[in-house]
Amino acid sequence: MKKIIHMSDLHIGYEDNAERFTKIVENMKREHGDRACEYIIVITGDLVDDAHDEDHFQKAKAGLNALREGGFENILLVPGNHDYGTGDRGDKKFVRIFRETFYKDDREFPRKDIIDDVAFLGLDSMAEELHWYDEIWAEGELGDQQLRHLDEILKGDDVRLCRKRVIYLHHHPFDFRPLHQLKDSSKLKKVLTENMVNGISIDALLYGHNHEGKAHNGQWGIPRCYDAGTATLKPRPRYIDWLPWFQTRSSIRTIDFEKDDNSRTT
Repeated sequence: MKKIIHMSDLHIGYEDNAERFTKIVENMKREHGDRACEYIIVITGDLVDDAHDEDHFQKAKAGLNALREGGFENILLVPGNHDYGTGDRGDKKFVRIFRETFYKDDREFPRKDIIDDVAFLGLDSMAEELHWYDEIWAEGELGDQQLRHLDEILKGDDVRLCRKRVIYLHHHPFDFRPLHQLKDSSKLKKVLTENMVNGISIDALLYGHNHEGKAHNGQWGIPRCYDAGTATLKPRPRYIDWLPWFQTRSSIRTIDFEKDDNSRTT
């Protein structure tokens, strides 16, 4: 079974984050290049810092292309609030630009990929945050339609019969913060836990957004729950980042389902 490399919140375009990501790519190629085919890279949003700057997208794409050239063929990703705008204000026009830049197909969300008997289901947590009445701030919302589709996919034979199932999205599903949280977190929990009661396991839940790099294993009965932090260490606003429990961390995790997880839950 392939291993997963989980990273998040690259924020390419902010200060020297493009150069930092280039170093991350080079390190990954150096450390894993001869076994790159054994890994699946999952990036949980905020690839760019400001979607209004086309150069941010092109630099992010160049970094991903460098990974693929290094043998990392399986790269899965979903958008974050910065990928559809500035982070505090979104715009529907960036949905098309994001897809044209980073995807090679027109599949809708949830995005389903079955790799090495593991089902990866990617969610767009900005799906319902681009209307005129709620396009501001950094909240996320999946929406009822996407959640219904997720439920249908989990019940489908191809996903149900997989050995493992991984859900990945940008917004943190557990940590409530005003103007920053996943607004329909309780509805996502309902979909996942009801399927788990019916014998369809959720083996990992991956996300980012908070920049803190913490494990929340066991939440909702899911054994592996990971916030990847920010791979490039983009700082949070000073009024938040000085608090010890909100400090920025990078946590690029390698997830191996064949081994026990020793991550400390925080």
